[in-house]
Amino acid sequence: MAEILANDRAAQLDGLYAELKPHNLYPLWTVLSALVPREPASGALPFAWDYAPMRDYLLRAGDLISAEEAERRVLILENPGLPGTSGITTSLYAGLQLILPGEVAPCHRHAQSALRFVLEGEGAFTAVDGEKAVMHPFDLVLTPGGQWHDHGNHSGKPMIWLDGLDIPTVRAFDAGFAEKLGASAHPETVAPGDTLARYGHNLRPMKGSAADRRPAHQPLFHYPYSQWRASLDALAAAGDPDPHLGHALEFLNPADGGAIMATISAHVRLLPAGFETRPRRSTDGTIFVVVEGKGEAEVAGTSLPLAERTVFVVPSWRELRLRAGSDLVLFAYSDRTSQEKLNLFKEHCA
Repeated sequence: MAEILANDRAAQLDGLYAELKPHNLYPLWTVLSALVPREPASGALPFAWDYAPMRDYLLRAGDLISAEEAERRVLILENPGLPGTSGITTSLYAGLQLILPGEVAPCHRHAQSALRFVLEGEGAFTAVDGEKAVMHPFDLVLTPGGQWHDHGNHSGKPMIWLDGLDIPTVRAFDAGFAEKLGASAHPETVAPGDTLARYGHNLRPMKGSAADRRPAHQPLFHYPYSQWRASLDALAAAGDPDPHLGHALEFLNPADGGAIMATISAHVRLLPAGFETRPRRSTDGTIFVVVEGKGEAEVAGTSLPLAERTVFVVPSWRELRLRAGSDLVLFAYSDRTSQEKLNLFKEHCA
Protein backbone atom coordinates (compact mmCIF):
# COMPACT_ATOMS: atom_id res chain seq x y z
CA MET A 1 0.00 0.00 0.00
CA ALA A 2 2.80 2.41 0.95
CA GLU A 3 4.53 1.66 -2.34
CA ILE A 4 1.35 2.41 -4.28
CA LEU A 5 0.94 5.72 -2.46
CA ALA A 6 4.58 6.62 -3.11
CA ASN A 7 4.22 5.81 -6.81
CA ASP A 8 1.01 7.84 -6.98
CA ARG A 9 2.72 10.81 -5.29
CA ALA A 10 5.67 10.58 -7.69
CA ALA A 11 3.30 10.49 -10.64
CA GLN A 12 1.45 13.53 -9.36
CA LEU A 13 4.71 15.43 -8.90
CA ASP A 14 5.80 14.53 -12.44
CA GLY A 15 2.44 15.76 -13.66
CA LEU A 16 2.87 19.00 -11.72
CA TYR A 17 6.35 19.54 -13.18
CA ALA A 18 5.00 18.98 -16.69
CA GLU A 19 2.27 21.57 -16.11
CA LEU A 20 4.76 24.08 -14.72
CA LYS A 21 7.20 23.90 -17.63
CA PRO A 22 5.10 25.71 -20.28
CA HIS A 23 4.78 28.61 -17.81
CA ASN A 24 8.57 28.76 -17.30
CA LEU A 25 8.17 27.70 -13.68
CA TYR A 26 10.43 25.10 -12.09
CA PRO A 27 10.66 23.47 -8.63
CA LEU A 28 13.64 24.76 -6.69
CA TRP A 29 13.81 21.64 -4.53
CA THR A 30 15.01 19.54 -7.48
CA VAL A 31 18.05 21.74 -8.15
CA LEU A 32 18.75 23.44 -4.81
CA SER A 33 21.98 21.56 -4.09
CA ALA A 34 23.41 22.58 -7.46
CA LEU A 35 22.38 26.24 -7.12
CA VAL A 36 23.57 26.57 -3.52
CA PRO A 37 26.50 24.11 -3.24
CA ARG A 38 28.22 23.25 0.01
CA GLU A 39 31.47 24.49 -1.55
CA PRO A 40 32.66 25.71 -4.98
CA ALA A 41 32.50 23.05 -7.68
CA SER A 42 33.91 24.82 -10.73
CA GLY A 43 33.70 23.13 -14.07
CA ALA A 44 37.13 24.59 -14.89
CA LEU A 45 40.04 22.15 -14.87
CA PRO A 46 43.71 22.56 -13.95
CA PHE A 47 45.65 22.93 -17.17
CA ALA A 48 48.98 24.22 -18.53
CA TRP A 49 49.93 25.60 -21.94
CA ASP A 50 53.57 25.35 -23.06
CA TYR A 51 54.79 28.49 -24.77
CA ALA A 52 56.69 27.02 -27.75
CA PRO A 53 53.74 25.36 -29.53
CA MET A 54 51.48 28.34 -28.85
CA ARG A 55 54.11 30.62 -30.35
CA ASP A 56 54.44 28.44 -33.46
CA TYR A 57 50.68 28.41 -34.07
CA LEU A 58 50.50 32.16 -33.54
CA LEU A 59 53.30 32.86 -36.03
CA ARG A 60 51.56 30.61 -38.55
CA ALA A 61 48.42 32.68 -38.09
CA GLY A 62 50.56 35.77 -38.61
CA ASP A 63 51.42 34.50 -42.10
CA LEU A 64 47.74 34.08 -42.96
CA ILE A 65 45.87 37.02 -41.43
CA SER A 66 46.97 40.56 -40.65
CA ALA A 67 46.42 42.37 -37.37
CA GLU A 68 44.19 44.84 -39.21
CA GLU A 69 42.05 42.09 -40.74
CA ALA A 70 41.66 40.28 -37.43
CA GLU A 71 41.39 43.51 -35.41
CA ARG A 72 43.13 41.49 -32.69
CA ARG A 73 45.23 38.50 -33.80
CA VAL A 74 44.84 36.33 -30.71
CA LEU A 75 44.73 32.65 -29.82
CA ILE A 76 42.27 32.01 -26.99
CA LEU A 77 43.42 29.84 -24.10
CA GLU A 78 40.13 28.09 -23.38
CA ASN A 79 39.85 25.92 -20.30
CA PRO A 80 39.16 22.30 -21.37
CA GLY A 81 36.43 22.09 -18.72
CA LEU A 82 34.59 25.14 -20.14
CA PRO A 83 34.20 24.37 -23.86
CA GLY A 84 32.57 27.02 -25.99
CA THR A 85 32.88 29.76 -23.38
CA SER A 86 36.23 31.31 -24.43
CA GLY A 87 36.98 31.41 -20.68
CA ILE A 88 40.13 30.24 -18.95
CA THR A 89 38.11 30.40 -15.72
CA THR A 90 34.40 31.02 -15.25
CA SER A 91 35.05 34.77 -14.79
CA LEU A 92 38.22 35.49 -16.79
CA TYR A 93 39.63 35.21 -20.28
CA ALA A 94 43.19 34.66 -21.53
CA GLY A 95 44.62 34.95 -25.03
CA LEU A 96 48.01 35.15 -26.72
CA GLN A 97 48.34 38.16 -29.04
CA LEU A 98 50.83 38.75 -31.86
CA ILE A 99 51.85 42.03 -33.46
CA LEU A 100 54.35 41.67 -36.30
CA PRO A 101 56.90 44.33 -37.31
CA GLY A 102 55.22 47.31 -38.96
CA GLU A 103 51.71 46.34 -37.87
CA VAL A 104 49.12 48.28 -35.92
CA ALA A 105 46.17 46.66 -34.15
CA PRO A 106 43.41 49.25 -34.76
CA CYS A 107 42.20 51.57 -32.04
CA HIS A 108 39.03 50.62 -30.18
CA ARG A 109 37.53 50.66 -26.69
CA HIS A 110 35.14 48.44 -24.80
CA ALA A 111 33.51 47.87 -21.45
CA GLN A 112 35.84 44.97 -20.69
CA SER A 113 39.03 45.71 -18.76
CA ALA A 114 42.26 44.14 -19.98
CA LEU A 115 45.83 43.56 -18.93
CA ARG A 116 48.76 42.78 -21.21
CA PHE A 117 51.69 40.76 -19.84
CA VAL A 118 54.56 40.86 -22.32
CA LEU A 119 56.15 37.50 -23.16
CA GLU A 120 58.38 38.26 -26.14
CA GLY A 121 59.72 41.25 -28.01
CA GLU A 122 60.84 44.74 -27.17
CA GLY A 123 60.08 48.24 -28.38
CA ALA A 124 56.50 47.82 -29.55
CA PHE A 125 53.82 49.81 -27.78
CA THR A 126 50.34 49.82 -26.37
CA ALA A 127 48.75 53.28 -26.54
CA VAL A 128 46.06 54.21 -24.00
CA ASP A 129 44.02 57.32 -24.81
CA GLY A 130 46.86 58.44 -27.09
CA GLU A 131 49.81 57.77 -24.75
CA LYS A 132 52.25 55.03 -25.73
CA ALA A 133 53.61 52.58 -23.20
CA VAL A 134 56.77 51.15 -24.78
CA MET A 135 56.75 47.46 -23.91
CA HIS A 136 59.54 45.18 -22.71
CA PRO A 137 59.47 41.52 -21.70
CA PHE A 138 57.40 40.88 -18.55
CA ASP A 139 56.04 44.42 -18.37
CA LEU A 140 52.43 44.68 -17.22
CA VAL A 141 50.31 47.13 -19.24
CA LEU A 142 46.64 47.87 -18.56
CA THR A 143 43.87 48.97 -20.89
CA PRO A 144 41.05 49.76 -18.45
CA GLY A 145 37.45 49.49 -19.58
CA GLY A 146 36.21 52.43 -21.64
CA GLN A 147 39.65 53.75 -22.61
CA TRP A 148 40.83 53.97 -26.22
CA HIS A 149 43.74 51.67 -27.01
CA ASP A 150 45.76 50.46 -29.97
CA HIS A 151 48.95 48.46 -30.37
CA GLY A 152 51.83 49.01 -32.78
CA ASN A 153 55.17 47.40 -33.52
CA HIS A 154 57.93 49.61 -34.92
CA SER A 155 60.62 47.11 -33.91
CA GLY A 156 62.10 44.53 -36.23
CA LYS A 157 60.81 41.45 -34.37
CA PRO A 158 57.46 39.91 -33.44
CA MET A 159 55.81 41.10 -30.23
CA ILE A 160 53.78 38.58 -28.21
CA TRP A 161 51.92 39.10 -24.97
CA LEU A 162 49.25 37.47 -22.84
CA ASP A 163 45.89 39.23 -22.78
CA GLY A 164 43.85 38.90 -19.59
CA LEU A 165 40.29 40.26 -19.66
CA ASP A 166 37.12 40.12 -17.59
CA ILE A 167 35.03 39.10 -20.64
CA PRO A 168 33.03 36.35 -18.83
CA THR A 169 32.31 38.72 -15.92
CA VAL A 170 31.00 41.46 -18.21
CA ARG A 171 29.00 38.85 -20.13
CA ALA A 172 27.41 37.62 -16.88
CA PHE A 173 26.11 41.14 -16.25
CA ASP A 174 25.04 41.69 -19.91
CA ALA A 175 27.01 44.93 -19.76
CA GLY A 176 29.24 44.72 -22.83
CA PHE A 177 29.77 47.70 -25.14
CA ALA A 178 32.41 48.24 -27.83
CA GLU A 179 33.33 51.07 -30.18
CA LYS A 180 35.86 51.54 -32.98
CA LEU A 181 37.68 54.86 -33.33
CA GLY A 182 37.60 54.75 -37.13
CA ALA A 183 41.35 55.29 -37.37
CA SER A 184 44.20 52.83 -36.94
CA ALA A 185 45.74 54.79 -34.09
CA HIS A 186 44.60 57.39 -31.59
CA PRO A 187 46.25 60.81 -32.04
CA GLU A 188 49.23 61.11 -29.72
CA THR A 189 48.25 63.14 -26.65
CA VAL A 190 51.47 63.13 -24.60
CA ALA A 191 54.97 61.70 -24.85
CA PRO A 192 55.49 57.99 -24.10
CA GLY A 193 56.00 57.32 -20.39
CA ASP A 194 54.29 60.53 -19.24
CA THR A 195 51.80 58.74 -16.99
CA LEU A 196 54.48 56.56 -15.41
CA ALA A 197 56.49 59.66 -14.53
CA ARG A 198 53.46 61.40 -12.99
CA TYR A 199 51.84 58.53 -11.11
CA GLY A 200 54.32 55.65 -10.91
CA HIS A 201 56.58 56.60 -8.00
CA ASN A 202 54.25 56.84 -5.00
CA LEU A 203 53.54 60.42 -6.05
CA ARG A 204 50.78 62.06 -8.09
CA PRO A 205 49.98 65.56 -9.37
CA MET A 206 47.93 67.63 -6.97
CA LYS A 207 44.23 66.93 -7.45
CA GLY A 208 42.51 69.67 -9.41
CA SER A 209 45.74 70.82 -11.05
CA ALA A 210 46.21 70.87 -14.81
CA ALA A 211 48.90 68.21 -14.42
CA ASP A 212 46.41 65.70 -12.99
CA ARG A 213 45.26 64.55 -16.42
CA ARG A 214 44.50 60.84 -16.02
CA PRO A 215 41.14 59.42 -14.85
CA ALA A 216 40.96 59.77 -11.08
CA HIS A 217 39.96 56.14 -10.55
CA GLN A 218 42.63 54.66 -12.87
CA PRO A 219 45.70 56.87 -13.32
CA LEU A 220 48.47 54.30 -13.91
CA PHE A 221 48.57 51.73 -16.71
CA HIS A 222 52.23 50.65 -17.03
CA TYR A 223 54.11 48.53 -14.49
CA PRO A 224 57.62 47.84 -15.90
CA TYR A 225 59.40 44.56 -15.22
CA SER A 226 62.57 46.45 -14.26
CA GLN A 227 60.71 47.98 -11.32
CA TRP A 228 58.62 45.08 -10.04
CA ARG A 229 61.46 42.54 -10.35
CA ALA A 230 63.78 44.73 -8.27
CA SER A 231 61.08 45.10 -5.62
CA LEU A 232 60.60 41.35 -5.52
CA ASP A 233 64.35 40.82 -5.03
CA ALA A 234 64.36 43.38 -2.21
CA LEU A 235 61.50 41.59 -0.49
CA ALA A 236 63.28 38.24 -0.80
CA ALA A 237 66.44 39.71 0.70
CA ALA A 238 64.53 41.04 3.70
CA GLY A 239 63.26 37.77 5.17
CA ASP A 240 61.98 34.24 4.76
CA PRO A 241 59.26 33.40 2.22
CA ASP A 242 55.66 32.97 3.29
CA PRO A 243 55.04 29.20 3.61
CA HIS A 244 51.99 29.27 1.32
CA LEU A 245 52.86 32.03 -1.19
CA GLY A 246 56.64 32.43 -1.20
CA HIS A 247 57.75 36.04 -1.61
CA ALA A 248 54.68 37.79 -3.07
CA LEU A 249 53.83 41.36 -4.09
CA GLU A 250 50.51 42.68 -5.40
CA PHE A 251 50.26 45.32 -8.12
CA LEU A 252 48.31 48.32 -6.86
CA ASN A 253 46.22 51.14 -8.26
CA PRO A 254 47.83 54.31 -6.84
CA ALA A 255 44.46 56.07 -6.75
CA ASP A 256 43.09 53.96 -3.92
CA GLY A 257 45.72 51.39 -2.93
CA GLY A 258 43.45 48.62 -4.21
CA ALA A 259 43.71 46.17 -7.08
CA ILE A 260 44.94 47.30 -10.50
CA MET A 261 41.42 47.30 -11.96
CA ALA A 262 37.88 47.01 -10.66
CA THR A 263 37.49 43.36 -11.67
CA ILE A 264 41.06 42.01 -11.90
CA SER A 265 43.80 41.61 -9.31
CA ALA A 266 47.42 40.81 -10.21
CA HIS A 267 50.53 39.83 -8.29
CA VAL A 268 54.03 38.34 -8.64
CA ARG A 269 55.81 35.68 -6.61
CA LEU A 270 59.37 34.48 -6.11
CA LEU A 271 60.01 30.97 -4.82
CA PRO A 272 63.67 30.20 -4.01
CA ALA A 273 65.23 27.09 -5.54
CA GLY A 274 64.16 24.00 -3.61
CA PHE A 275 61.27 25.77 -1.88
CA GLU A 276 57.89 24.05 -1.71
CA THR A 277 54.74 25.85 -0.67
CA ARG A 278 52.27 24.40 1.76
CA PRO A 279 48.85 23.55 0.30
CA ARG A 280 46.51 26.48 -0.18
CA ARG A 281 43.17 26.95 -1.90
CA SER A 282 41.10 30.04 -2.60
CA THR A 283 37.89 30.94 -4.35
CA ASP A 284 39.53 33.12 -7.00
CA GLY A 285 40.40 31.04 -10.05
CA THR A 286 43.94 32.18 -10.93
CA ILE A 287 45.99 32.31 -14.14
CA PHE A 288 49.76 32.06 -13.72
CA VAL A 289 52.67 32.78 -16.08
CA VAL A 290 56.18 31.48 -15.42
CA VAL A 291 58.56 34.42 -15.79
CA GLU A 292 61.76 32.67 -14.72
CA GLY A 293 62.86 29.24 -13.64
CA LYS A 294 61.44 25.73 -13.58
CA GLY A 295 59.34 23.75 -11.19
CA GLU A 296 56.03 22.01 -10.70
CA ALA A 297 52.50 22.99 -9.78
CA GLU A 298 50.36 20.36 -8.11
CA VAL A 299 46.71 21.35 -8.49
CA ALA A 300 44.19 19.09 -6.73
CA GLY A 301 46.40 16.08 -7.46
CA THR A 302 47.18 17.08 -11.06
CA SER A 303 50.89 17.67 -11.70
CA LEU A 304 51.77 20.47 -14.12
CA PRO A 305 55.46 20.85 -15.13
CA LEU A 306 56.56 24.48 -15.28
CA ALA A 307 59.11 26.12 -17.57
CA GLU A 308 59.67 29.71 -18.68
CA ARG A 309 56.55 31.28 -20.23
CA THR A 310 54.31 28.33 -19.33
CA VAL A 311 50.76 29.53 -18.68
CA PHE A 312 48.70 27.52 -16.20
CA VAL A 313 45.34 27.86 -14.50
CA VAL A 314 44.25 26.97 -10.98
CA PRO A 315 40.42 26.83 -10.78
CA SER A 316 38.44 28.06 -7.80
CA TRP A 317 38.88 26.13 -4.56
CA ARG A 318 41.41 23.66 -6.01
CA GLU A 319 44.33 23.04 -3.70
CA LEU A 320 47.66 24.36 -5.01
CA ARG A 321 51.17 23.35 -4.04
CA LEU A 322 54.17 24.86 -5.86
CA ARG A 323 57.68 23.37 -6.04
CA ALA A 324 60.65 25.41 -7.31
CA GLY A 325 63.33 23.43 -9.13
CA SER A 326 65.29 26.67 -9.58
CA ASP A 327 64.44 30.19 -8.50
CA LEU A 328 60.86 30.43 -9.74
CA VAL A 329 59.25 33.78 -10.59
CA LEU A 330 55.53 33.84 -11.36
CA PHE A 331 53.05 36.46 -12.55
CA ALA A 332 49.38 35.86 -11.78
CA TYR A 333 45.97 37.46 -12.19
CA SER A 334 42.54 36.56 -10.80
CA ASP A 335 39.08 37.90 -9.95
CA ARG A 336 39.95 38.29 -6.27
CA THR A 337 39.08 41.99 -6.13
CA SER A 338 35.58 41.34 -7.49
CA GLN A 339 35.02 38.62 -4.91
CA GLU A 340 36.28 40.81 -2.08
CA LYS A 341 33.90 43.61 -3.04
CA LEU A 342 31.02 41.13 -3.05
CA ASN A 343 32.12 39.56 0.25
CA LEU A 344 32.67 36.21 -1.47
CA PHE A 345 36.42 35.64 -1.27
CA LYS A 346 37.66 32.80 0.91
CA GLU A 347 40.95 30.97 1.29
CA HIS A 348 42.20 28.00 3.27
CA CYS A 349 45.84 27.37 4.09
CA ALA A 350 46.89 23.93 5.33
